[in-house]
Amino acid sequence: MSNNGNFFGNINRSGIMQAILNLPPPCANLCFLMADQTANLLRELPSIDRLLKHKRCEILLSRYNRDYVIEQCRTVLDQFRSEIRHGDAIGVDDEAIIERVESRIYAESRPGHIRVVNATGTILHTNLGRALLSRAAIDAMTAVADQPINLEYDLAAGRRGKREETLEKLLVDLTGAQAASVVNNNAAAVLLALNSLAEGKEVIVSRGELIEIGGSFRIPEIMAKSGAVLKEVGSTNRTHPTDYENAINQRTALLLKVHTSNYKVVGFTAEVTLEELVAIGKKHNLPVMEDLGSGALIDLSKHGLPKEPIVAQRIQAGADVVTFSGDKILGGPQAGLIVGKKDLIGKMGKNHLQRALRCGKLTLAALEATLRRYRQSPNIVDEIPTLKAFTRPIQEIRAFGEELLPRLQAVLGNEFQLHLQDSTAQIGSGALPTEELPTVVISIEHPKLGANVIAEKFRRADPPIIGRIKDDHFLLDLRTIFDRDDLIPNFGQDKGSR
Repeated sequence: MSNNGNFFGNINRSGIMQAILNLPPPCANLCFLMADQTANLLRELPSIDRLLKHKRCEILLSRYNRDYVIEQCRTVLDQFRSEIRHGDAIGVDDEAIIERVESRIYAESRPGHIRVVNATGTILHTNLGRALLSRAAIDAMTAVADQPINLEYDLAAGRRGKREETLEKLLVDLTGAQAASVVNNNAAAVLLALNSLAEGKEVIVSRGELIEIGGSFRIPEIMAKSGAVLKEVGSTNRTHPTDYENAINQRTALLLKVHTSNYKVVGFTAEVTLEELVAIGKKHNLPVMEDLGSGALIDLSKHGLPKEPIVAQRIQAGADVVTFSGDKILGGPQAGLIVGKKDLIGKMGKNHLQRALRCGKLTLAALEATLRRYRQSPNIVDEIPTLKAFTRPIQEIRAFGEELLPRLQAVLGNEFQLHLQDSTAQIGSGALPTEELPTVVISIEHPKLGANVIAEKFRRADPPIIGRIKDDHFLLDLRTIFDRDDLIPNFGQDKGSR
């Protein structure tokens, strides 16, 4: 229907009328009747002004701005017009229109990021937000969120201060480095370090360490963006000290070692250790940087996990700069941490990129609280959720599952077949990629529903429960679940089998 009320719009009206008249009388009469009914329904649609005066719409106007409500009303009216023209609407009712407006507004008001239950068996799941924050970190964020703070203000001197001063002291104490800096993630840390120390010059790195991290971001591409020139040495599986020695020239600015945290090369291999690289760097007066990726502040092997490079030990071994993540093994917020020699960190602090990559007050508050617990806690693995999930005893997980199983069975119904079975979980986010942790899973089957259908059903729960599928079985991994209620699904109207 056009704006002037012509039902046929821009179509040749006389042509349509002639086509209808050429039909047998019963068909022609029916066409005329349908056209009249459609035109009448379109005329009955309320105006925007009429809708806005409706009591339910007045409530919406008290909660949302007028232009937004008008936009939603217009969209819904357009939907009704389309449905009428296609014969999908048999009547026009203001209440139905307002109800649809309300539904659209409420749907758009729901946050895009919502809580989910991670029963995948991947502890640091990048797609699900990686590390869970400790209570101390959450409280710290809450404390600064709605109040002014001395973010960059020196209270003693009464002038502008340094936003990372407290964090730097904590990182220096925890790692033994001379200085430290913080940016928004580890890729940013690598970018800032390379740009500050080697822009326009060569950085030597082993071909076996040219890793790709999540989202197809690769060390060579990050290096290119930094302005540094990549100088590859060695081969994919074997690199020797002489490869670095032979590649050094007057354009060399930095020797880079990248911890292959998201894969392992096994078999006929050889790599240059950090200690060997430091010796080469000292010989040629070149700084050595190591990108640890995850980066651990404590010895995980003391808790039954494989040993991961500890930042303090890499500084002690002679690395001039070490970069690592805040939201992986460390168990804090997303951040890129840089520790090392004072003069090198100082260069990064003067780089204009540092401002573009810096963290906001919420991240800094959460990170400070996390690092402070590492510095002061008598038992850090009980305070950091990530470490707690890493170190959870298998006997505890199995007992947890035995208590949960009958409750879950009662909710799902007898047609679902549930049983516990041993399995393995993984750390995730590129940390210790070849290492698996023993775990217990709840296996869920149904005679009429495949694993994908069951998985979809659990994703529709409130909150969504995310598991994994293996051998056409839907599995709920219990290693990361500490509250039994988390795995009791609320399906709303969607109960039982479909």
